[in-house]
Amino acid sequence: MKNHHQIIIIGGGNAGISVAAQLFRKNNKLDIAIIDPSEKHYYQPAWTLVGSGVFDIEKTERNEADVMPKKAVWIKELVQTFNPDAQAITTDKATYTYDYLVVCPGIQLNWSAVKGLPETLGKNGVCSNYSFKTAPYTFECIKNFKGGKAIFHNPHTPVKCGGAPHKIMYMATDYFRKHGVLDNADIQYWSGAAKLFAVPQYEKTLLEVCKRGNIKLNFMQRLDEIDGPNKRAKFVGFGENNKDVETWVEFDMIHVTPPQSAPDFIKNSPLANAGGWVDVDKNTLQHVKYANIFSLGDASGLPTSKTGAAIRKQAPVVVANLLSLIESQAFGASYTGYTSCPLVTGYGKLVLAEFDYNNQPMETFPFDQSKERWSMYMLKKEILPRMYWGQILTGKA
Repeated sequence: MKNHHQIIIIGGGNAGISVAAQLFRKNNKLDIAIIDPSEKHYYQPAWTLVGSGVFDIEKTERNEADVMPKKAVWIKELVQTFNPDAQAITTDKATYTYDYLVVCPGIQLNWSAVKGLPETLGKNGVCSNYSFKTAPYTFECIKNFKGGKAIFHNPHTPVKCGGAPHKIMYMATDYFRKHGVLDNADIQYWSGAAKLFAVPQYEKTLLEVCKRGNIKLNFMQRLDEIDGPNKRAKFVGFGENNKDVETWVEFDMIHVTPPQSAPDFIKNSPLANAGGWVDVDKNTLQHVKYANIFSLGDASGLPTSKTGAAIRKQAPVVVANLLSLIESQAFGASYTGYTSCPLVTGYGKLVLAEFDYNNQPMETFPFDQSKERWSMYMLKKEILPRMYWGQILTGKA
């Protein structure tokens, strides 16, 4: 295997595969290598539906080899360090050099940042849709819930799909209602954020959904510890009014979203900003210091929600600007911060939130998307998964 490539892409997830596929569509003579050790590729947006009992987990998994662009060189190794001045990367096996680099390894889930979580996850009523292994257990917990306390947690860090921690709460609430246990349920949302949702137009609808389910909201709370066998969780406040206040909350079931960060090899690299994310210009997606490096997706330091929909708008910008750079032309593409959060609010109901860097709605459809709609639920459940495998990963969309 040769050690120099014209373009190296770090990460074979949604971002890396779609950028490579789009680059090859524009120019099939490019020499592109993708570095990613994963054997499997996941369609993670469906895991909320898996946890709600309406989507088959097996349909969210494919072999990485089957989604890898045929012309790409796949390097199945783990990146460890960067030397951008020498245009080099060192993996666990070798050192590679590049002319251009695209960094999109995704986000790191820090399960062990919550004391006791790894030991109890997947049992004792402790569930999470944030892993292929544990998402089906979420539905077990919802189905077996006969009343008591159901806790839904959102961490104090950025996360992928910022809506997912409360989407499963709305689905659970609707399930409890349909099965006659809602009156016996004490549903609580414990969040590290300051509010339920950043865009007022959509938050208004979500607050109504919370009211409908009699959901109690707690903000500026950090989950520090879970005691699975005794079914209790410790939250510590960090807001102005609850700073350092410790609360032990008992639960019959708890859905946990792990704290998240940029991968360690990014955080500890010369590419990172103060927060540990890849430091890129928010419009051109070019690194602020190294002109031949671009970044997109969850590991990039872009001030927008980390979603697959955001990647769909970021990828063409990276592709266009990278090709312009290769041809020594001025950049013509700019990213506005577009992201989307399909917020399921119940079975057959969805609010399609779409917005930009300024939290201004950027809607696709000619109707009020802040209303709950069956058509948008079908878009998420039936159309988007097909579009992902058939269009996005092949560089057509």
